[in-house]
Amino acid sequence: MKTYEMLYVLESNLADEAKEAFAAKFEGIVTSMGGNVVSTDKWGVKKLAYPINYKHDGYYVLMTIEANGAIVKELDRVCGLASEVLRRVITVKA
Repeated sequence: MKTYEMLYVLESNLADEAKEAFAAKFEGIVTSMGGNVVSTDKWGVKKLAYPINYKHDGYYVLMTIEANGAIVKELDRVCGLASEVLRRVITVKA
């Protein structure tokens, strides 16, 4: 298994419980498919470089995981379906 980093940006106006629920949901996907969550760093609300869907700030979360390609593909799919996720990027950690 390789180590990946997934950075995702949630809408900043979500309730704290909803933000925690998204983090738990994504971590649950990784662990249920046999991967390992190394860390989850919540960076908080930051100003976006450019407006996304007429929003100017977002809630940033960096998740480091050990996973295989199927887990990464499923994470990307689930993030893409959630309208509260403004952007996401998954990269291999060197």
